[in-house]
Amino acid sequence: MADDKKRIKILIAKPGLDGHDRGAKVVAQALKEAGMEVIYSGLHKRIDQIINIAIQEDVDFIGLSIMTGAHIPITQKLMNKLKEKGITDKMVFVGGVIPSMDIPKLKELGVGGIFPGGTPLQETIEFIKSKAQKA
Repeated sequence: MADDKKRIKILIAKPGLDGHDRGAKVVAQALKEAGMEVIYSGLHKRIDQIINIAIQEDVDFIGLSIMTGAHIPITQKLMNKLKEKGITDKMVFVGGVIPSMDIPKLKELGVGGIFPGGTPLQETIEFIKSKAQKA
């Protein structure tokens, strides 16, 4: 993923019909302030569009912001498409309205980090930095 010479690069993506992007923008700004390079996808992106942006921008992480309750099917579709395309160098994390009972399923799908609404920003920053160092 990221090495010492390269800034950590993250895509914050808003999949589907979810029009609530305030949280995604707050997270994106916090990550930028922590020294990371952040690309924001904009609203209403299809999974293929998100993957294409991640490839074109050569990001280390893909962060999905999902407020609609469709986090499991959307994440499952993303993870399946990444696997289909042989993309294994981008860690996925998910934030938004995520009930605790859904966290094990998201982990089973291969999601590296899960950040329900209200997670302190510092927790997300520290997670990304620690995962980038291990890569």
